[in-house]
Amino acid sequence: MSMLDDLKVLQECSASGVARRADRRTDLRHVIRALVAGLVGTPEARPLPRVFEQELSRVLPVRSIRLREVPTRFQARLVTPTRTAESVVLDVPTAEPGRQVVLEAMFEPGRPLDDWNVQLLSAAAHLGALVMEADFRRASAPVRGRVERTAPLVGSTPMMQALRDRVEKVAGTDFTVLIEGESGTGKELVARHIHELSWRRRGPFVAVNCAALVETLLEAELFGIEDRTATGVKGRRGKFENADGGTLFLDEVSDLSLSAQAKLLRAIQDLAVERVGGNGFRRVDLRVVAASNRPLSALVAKGLFRADLFYRLSGVEVHVPTLRSRPGDVLELAEHFLSRHRDTRALTLSRPAADALQLYDWPGNVRELERLIERAVALAAGASVEVDDLPPHVRGQYAEVFEPSIGSAETMRAWGSRYARLVYERCGRNKRKTCGVLGISYHTLDAYLRYAAGYRDGGRKELPQWVRGRQPSSTVVPAGARAGEGAS
Repeated sequence: MSMLDDLKVLQECSASGVARRADRRTDLRHVIRALVAGLVGTPEARPLPRVFEQELSRVLPVRSIRLREVPTRFQARLVTPTRTAESVVLDVPTAEPGRQVVLEAMFEPGRPLDDWNVQLLSAAAHLGALVMEADFRRASAPVRGRVERTAPLVGSTPMMQALRDRVEKVAGTDFTVLIEGESGTGKELVARHIHELSWRRRGPFVAVNCAALVETLLEAELFGIEDRTATGVKGRRGKFENADGGTLFLDEVSDLSLSAQAKLLRAIQDLAVERVGGNGFRRVDLRVVAASNRPLSALVAKGLFRADLFYRLSGVEVHVPTLRSRPGDVLELAEHFLSRHRDTRALTLSRPAADALQLYDWPGNVRELERLIERAVALAAGASVEVDDLPPHVRGQYAEVFEPSIGSAETMRAWGSRYARLVYERCGRNKRKTCGVLGISYHTLDAYLRYAAGYRDGGRKELPQWVRGRQPSSTVVPAGARAGEGAS
């Protein structure tokens, strides 16, 4: 009987082995079907490596599957294949010399993969080579439709043209980028354009406001937390893991404390994170784009920012100009914001209101202009935005200088006299300098000033403080002005 029992066991093992081989083929068919569906899908579909990882993790008893490219600085340390008590790392064939791709399977301690599953993983590694090549070709194809749906970098001044050129150059690399500029200039918009123009555009764009991170929860927010670390705590991924395969945008990185900067430095340098309560590092494949509204170099000199983190973030820098440094873009931006609200209310911008917008200094930059246009769309009385529809602090200069002449229907001579008086005050009551600015002779200026003085003596309003306080740059004096004329 014992011999018959042994034969029966051998037959059952043989039958289970054949069934297992059939199961393996079925499992691979599920993976291939999902990849084909992802390949013929829209450009906005999930990246093929993510589809491959998700489907393969369903057919293998593993905790996670990663198909990733190994950064050059780590290639000398990684020897494949590697098999430990918690992971199996296999090499993925590539056609490009110097490029290393691996397939990494992580499983629970004490539950290693058996030989059957290791063989399936080895076959999947060769399939992963096709996945990476197909994803690379998809990423190289133009996706203008998606870029156009991102809010554009509006502006035609040389500053904005230079900014767009720099963004396109930076997007072609995979380096860490530091964006500097005042609050409200559009640093996050620039970061999104870098992401959309890069090969990582099909991956996630994860934005983190560093100023809003609570110090005690910073590690959990950035690096994640393991399940059951504390009573009632559920495990979750951090921002670094959420941005895997895409771009991590660290906004206002200068607001991080020195201790938080040290933790961030390690993660950026190694591209690996350790969850709170975890006992191992998780590799992440992402690009870091940091932004600051204060120059980091000045903070380093004051000891408020770590020099090693600054050197890790800087090198590839993008400076976003202020709105007051490019006044030629104010009207273009205003028209752009008005067009975004055409469905709510179609408005035009009157010429006097446009003049008032160009005179304003815009301390809040583009964000302030955007909110102002929203206010005008909600509160404007007519079909166009007039000076009266602007906030008092915006229309102040325009209303103070131009509206008295418009309201009283002054003649051209009266307005010319008023303008000559304004320039005269701005020039420090220096007639020679005023003649140079206006391009008129001394006698013409003197006639204008006498006419303006008659209006002022007749009860006209005194010149505003901002006119008396501002000094224009020196200009060439025309030949019509007397060489010896100075201050009156």
